[in-house]
Order: sequence, then structure tokens, then C-alpha cells
Amino acid sequence: MIDLAAARDFMATHARLLDRRHLDVVLGGGAPAAVALTATLVGYRNPDGGFGWALEPDLRAESSQPVGALHALELLESALAAGLPPDRASGGTPVPAEIGRALCDWLDRVTLADGGLPFSIAGAASPGTAPWWAGADPTVSSLHITAGIASAAHRLADLDPGVAAHPWLERVTAYCLGEIGQMRERGPAYQLRYVLWLLDAAQARVPAAAAELERIAAFVPADAELPVEGGVEGERLRALDISPLPGRPLRALAPADAVARHLDDLEREQREDGGWTVDFPSASPAGAIEWRGIATVRALALLRAHGRL
Repeated sequence: MIDLAAARDFMATHARLLDRRHLDVVLGGGAPAAVALTATLVGYRNPDGGFGWALEPDLRAESSQPVGALHALELLESALAAGLPPDRASGGTPVPAEIGRALCDWLDRVTLADGGLPFSIAGAASPGTAPWWAGADPTVSSLHITAGIASAAHRLADLDPGVAAHPWLERVTAYCLGEIGQMRERGPAYQLRYVLWLLDAAQARVPAAAAELERIAAFVPADAELPVEGGVEGERLRALDISPLPGRPLRALAPADAVARHLDDLEREQREDGGWTVDFPSASPAGAIEWRGIATVRALALLRAHGRL
């Protein structure tokens, strides 16, 4: 049995304001909660239209970065899915459609000539930033981050016509499909996860996505667990990390017993302090506590979406 009161107390005493606002959306706060979430998200936005300022807990630079765009797109989707119209303004907060359009403009500017995005760009190195972000080559496209961003953009595009019509979305999707078409093995766990998310999210706009989803999903082991290469001992992606959304084409390819097992695990993994945690180390003390807030929101969102909360 989930102790929701303890989870709320944990968020009040440990989490970023952003994640507290996100939890209000997850727990059914509707459009008012979505307005507050969007207003808080804007605090991480830069004048160039991108997002930085440690929106990604392990990349603490102020500069706009691709992974900041990934998190921003996901949070905008949460806000619009909660009932906030993309063209609704609130006080001095930019309307979601403006934020999404400007973010796509920024992504278009930093996308490389082949249509992909680098793992990080100039300005990533900073105190508290993990070496995989700080040391990435800004001249080389990463299918990992590009597929993740494209998948989030396609989900947002279902709710925001401006994102759906932005020419960058077609450009980045074409890059991903070209890379995916060459995949003949599983590859890194997070890259595979994001490729599956993209093929699931893009089906309304990409006719070839359904067949590719079925082909690539065959790389997932029968137990729906993917060890994270280079991670700490025991670090892995589980069924709901790979297929988080019920009712989606990707879920039809996920083993039902693995999904149920992961839900059972989530119910047991609430800590005595009311929160959840992650199975990987952070690059800074601030990042470590911020990840726990994110993990708690994600756990409660998954449990609620599957009727366990």
C-alpha cells in the first residue's frame, strides 16, 4: 500500500519546486496545476529558447543543452495533457505554444548537418556535471539523445499543433529513422529505450514506424530488463522504464508479467522517508537529492496510470 501522505511530505522536504508542481499535475490538479508547472519550468529557460540551469540534475551548467530540451518537452507534454491549452497565457508566463515553438527553433539551430543532435554542446562542462555530459563531442550526432528528444517532441506534437508543424520535427525524425534502419543489434540500453519510445510516439506521422517498432522491440529480452552498460552494479532498465504508457502500441509488445512485476516492485520500493530513489550515483550532492524527487514523481505517475494509486 502506497503511503501518499508520506510521499507528499518527502516532496515538500526534499524536492525541487519544479517536481512538486509536476506531482500536483500527476495527482490530478488539472489546468491550474499545469499553469503552475509551466511557470516554474520557465525558470530554467534561457533567452535563446533552450533550457539549462540543471534542469538535468547531472548537467548543472547554465547553458542550454539538448538534454534540457528533452526534460522541457516532457514537462510541457504533462502540462498540456492535464488540460492546459497550448495557446493559454497566465500572467507573465509565456504560453506553452510559444515555449514549444521557441524550443524547436533552438533545437533546429543546434542540430548538426546530418539531422542529429550531439549528446551535449559547448558550455556543458561545469562543477557538478557528470563526465559523460561534460566530455561529449559536440560535433558528433548521438542517436541516444536525438531519439529521446524526438520521441518527446512527437508526444508533445499530439497536443500542440505548432510543434507538429515545425520543420525541425521532420528533419530530426528522418535522421533517427535512417539510424534505426541500420540497427542490427540491441545497442546501449538507454538508446534502445528512446528508439522504442520514438517509434511508438511517431506512428501517427510516420507510416514506417509500426513495422520498425515490432522489429526493434525484438531486441528486448524476455524478462524486459536491460542492463545499463557502464553503469554501477545492478543498474538496469525494467519493463516500465522501457514501456511506461498503457494502451500504446509499445505496450502491446511488452510482457504482461514483467509489467506487473515492475508495478509490484514500485509499490515495495517506497522508502521509509516517503520517497523513491534511483539505482545510479549522481555527480553532485544537489543532483542526488533532485533525482530522488524526480524518481518519486515518476513512481507515483506510473502507479496512478496503472490503477495502483
